[in-house]
Amino acid sequence: MAQDQGQSNAFAFKLREPIKLDGVLDEAIWQDAEGWNTDFMQYFPSDTSRAEVQTRIKVAFDDENLYLAAEMMNRGDRDYVSTSLRRDYRGEQNDGVTFVFDTFNDKTNAFQFGVNPYGVQREGLLANGGNRGTDLSLAWDNKWYSEATILDDRWVVEAIIPLATLRFKDGGQNWNVNFYRIDSDTGERSTWSPIPRNFSIISLAFSRKLIFEEPLKKTSANISIIPYIAGGTSKNFLEGTEEKFSPSFGGDAKVGIGPALNLDLTVNPDFSQVEVDEQVTNLDRFEIFFPERRQFFLENGDLFADFGHPLARPFFSRRIGVARDENTGQNVQNQILYGARLSGKVTDDWRVGLMNMQTANDEDAGIVGNNFSVAAIQRKVFNRSNIGFIFVDRETLSPNESQNVFDPDESNRLLGLEYNLASADGKWTGKAFYHRTFEKEDRNSPRTFNAYVLYSDLHWNWSISYLDIGEGYNPEVGFVPRVNYKRLNPDIGYNFFPQSRIINRHGPTMEYELRFNEELGTTDRDFNIGYQVRFQSLAQLEVTQKNRYIYLFNDFDPTRTGGEPLLAGTDYYNNTVELRFQSDPRKAFNIQVNSEFGEYFTGKITSIRSQLGIRMGYTANIGMNFSYNRIRLPEPQNDADLLLVGPRIDLTFSKSLFWTTFIQYNNQIENININTRLQWRFAPVSDFFLVYTDNYFPDTFAPKQRSLVLKLNYWLNI
Repeated sequence: MAQDQGQSNAFAFKLREPIKLDGVLDEAIWQDAEGWNTDFMQYFPSDTSRAEVQTRIKVAFDDENLYLAAEMMNRGDRDYVSTSLRRDYRGEQNDGVTFVFDTFNDKTNAFQFGVNPYGVQREGLLANGGNRGTDLSLAWDNKWYSEATILDDRWVVEAIIPLATLRFKDGGQNWNVNFYRIDSDTGERSTWSPIPRNFSIISLAFSRKLIFEEPLKKTSANISIIPYIAGGTSKNFLEGTEEKFSPSFGGDAKVGIGPALNLDLTVNPDFSQVEVDEQVTNLDRFEIFFPERRQFFLENGDLFADFGHPLARPFFSRRIGVARDENTGQNVQNQILYGARLSGKVTDDWRVGLMNMQTANDEDAGIVGNNFSVAAIQRKVFNRSNIGFIFVDRETLSPNESQNVFDPDESNRLLGLEYNLASADGKWTGKAFYHRTFEKEDRNSPRTFNAYVLYSDLHWNWSISYLDIGEGYNPEVGFVPRVNYKRLNPDIGYNFFPQSRIINRHGPTMEYELRFNEELGTTDRDFNIGYQVRFQSLAQLEVTQKNRYIYLFNDFDPTRTGGEPLLAGTDYYNNTVELRFQSDPRKAFNIQVNSEFGEYFTGKITSIRSQLGIRMGYTANIGMNFSYNRIRLPEPQNDADLLLVGPRIDLTFSKSLFWTTFIQYNNQIENININTRLQWRFAPVSDFFLVYTDNYFPDTFAPKQRSLVLKLNYWLNI
């Protein structure tokens, strides 16, 4: 059930004296025994008892800042797990304490701040009520300060969060709040406001109130200027072109419009700090989705990005300013001239997002400049649900740069309306939407529709989704790998919770997916039956029997190696078995393995994908991504042995100096990629980057393309 209204709230006390941020709680406000939030409850391995290792947290504030003190008790002197000293640690293997603030009391969006025993920080944005782990984005950065101290029987955190970092209602006197702790010694996860273990630990449905001693006011100007200087050189050996080293300048600005809206501005932005995407072996017939990492798009990013369905996104920000180099499988930049983005709360019930960006013509690359406009509006209804509207417009400049006018024949627009369901108790979530695209050319059925509902309680978890994507649906600024089909997708699962020292929970799952259209009938059908086991050690095991039917409506090479394709109009029935295993992530050596074997179109496949990790304290992480697909097909199709190997070395010399190197060998696209990146965080949210990237042919080691990039950015609050 959701929060019991009879439970106690938290209080934030007005600070009467300054705080020295040193991780030592010797100030009078921390010495006072009153006002500490205690009695944390277990979330894992159980949710019915008090936490074995207790935590207590206290909150204070003044006109400029929020102050936090936390004490995490232990059973005695012990070691702690920190995967590295890099900011934004993630994973249930790390020791850490996290503070969650829902500043508009909507139990839908929130700010999250975390600290581990070594003082490593993490901050993130929560969206969609925190129903899934993917609703947390740690890519968002902002200025705040913390110190941690390790003592014999506990560890201590002291933190200061500037109110200018947050968005909240001016004059408000309460927020929703929760705190949670992960303890690697006991394997326990605990929360201040209890959360049932069948929900995500980041769920916002179960928070309590944080009541301030007096109403909050924002007194600072709340303006941040983030200029940068960058330079780079690159050489394309395949085309015989070279780009000489030349500096570039630009920057971003974040302007608080009142306490609840944020205006992001950018001029000649540079996204050199974006990491190269990890390559994958693509055996699918369609495009692969890579998530957004760029800071400009992140605050209130859910307001733009979460419209639609994972298979039919009306807006995908990575269409702006980034193009795909199919030769190397890496991203290349298409210069963005400028951009502006206004987002946030207008009232308690209304959220708005407005964005406009302009990209440049690049005649050498054959890229024509585009102007992108997006308007997204969201209205809260009932307790946690909302209605949303989105408009996306892409206007293309004339190929002749001297004209500098938009070509009306090349515009692409989209209108969409959505309803998002989230019940007060968190058990029911869902979505219904209708989107339509508009172009000069008349298209048949340029629309998409989806209805989805999910129910979850302690034991049962089931959902059903119906998706209809029309033949003419064409959101060119979105992500839609496939059109002209209908998709029916029910699934169901059940969890047993045994009294066991080894197994935490286990249970069966069943999923059915059917895709069809009027012209061809059934084009795809999957029926999967599986069994999942989660251990008390945090290890996980899953076995799934898959029955698959595929109809090819286009010729398709199953190996994507240029072999003889299977012909359009043919269909195939395949059975495979999939095994997934993840070892205890708290151990210095851990492994994730996903293996599938069985029938593959007209032949057989054995697929192994694994991630190996070795942690050397918190200073070094050595990882290895490995993917091998052994495909055997009868003539005239090709056999294939597709190998992707990606060793990665991540060194964190301190909380401000990091060096990451990874190598990716992919024989499917015949490429070796080397990427090494040095990052020095010389001031809060201010960095120097040195990035070197090289690409080679695997057989001869002949170079394809290489680049060197330097970048310096500084975050200045006004």
